[in-house]
Amino acid sequence: MEPPVRDALFDRAALDRLTALADTDPALVVADFADPAAAGALAAAEVLLTGWGCPPLTGEALARMPRLRTVVHAAGSVKHHITRACWERGLTVASAAGANALPVAEYTVAAILFSGKRVLHAAHVYREKRAWVNALDVIGDGGNHRRTVGVVGASRIGRRVIELLRPYDLTVLLYDPYVDAAEAARLGVHRVDLDTLARSSDTVTVHAPELPETRHLFDRARLALMPDGATLVNTARGSLVDTAALTEELVAGRLHAVLDVTDPEVLPPGSPLYDLPNVLLTPHIAGSLGNELGRMAQAALDELERYARGLPYADPVHADRLGRSA
Repeated sequence: MEPPVRDALFDRAALDRLTALADTDPALVVADFADPAAAGALAAAEVLLTGWGCPPLTGEALARMPRLRTVVHAAGSVKHHITRACWERGLTVASAAGANALPVAEYTVAAILFSGKRVLHAAHVYREKRAWVNALDVIGDGGNHRRTVGVVGASRIGRRVIELLRPYDLTVLLYDPYVDAAEAARLGVHRVDLDTLARSSDTVTVHAPELPETRHLFDRARLALMPDGATLVNTARGSLVDTAALTEELVAGRLHAVLDVTDPEVLPPGSPLYDLPNVLLTPHIAGSLGNELGRMAQAALDELERYARGLPYADPVHADRLGRSA
């Protein structure tokens, strides 16, 4: 990982736990597998503890680590550094994706509830008027009583969102091609096709993985199906939504959006999305940040402890499932 990532993830207590679990030098942080200064440590390494900024584990990189048996990732997705060569080598992989899913789900639920209450619109009106505001007029028919929320993707995050929404008086629809009717019933949601979800939801929240087949999952035609005044929440990947088409809908004022990710990842300075009153735009903050990073580090150390004790990982990454996960 990059050295600043180590500093953010591992406080003194976490480093002490790490050194108690493993024969390691916590001061050694490798950001380049070809770095001669790291050659000796890599040659002896049985485990890699990785994080954001880890370079790809190519065949060439793995050749420098003849004793490597497993990778524990102290973050979410492993797609940026776990390659086919890792699986061919027979490595096992664990990830702290479960811990990282929690704050994303919390952000999403907050966005859903604020959107239903039309909080962003009310705040904009109040800021502009700077005087008494008739709340009944501002909120109109907004509110979270018996609204319909469409969840796109029963991913780890999508399932947590569904769980967190249970106490509220909401109808939850789900689109996921890998979820059958029986599983949908266990989740307490109504399984529908994607067009029906778009057409029927007051708020749509996207939790599908970034795959070739999910690019522009919400294209111009599908966005047009969403009801007037509906909100699109995206905390997944920007490529799942056609940015140009969504921008047109938002500029027209027909839809609302809460966007933690965009395509491109950083919008150009001239994008109207920065200033529109019906858009909440945040710089990819839904995942673990601040004190949430400690939870993710401890999750990775939990997996390292299982490995040290000869136990299976609680949250292993499987090669055959990676193609349809984040």
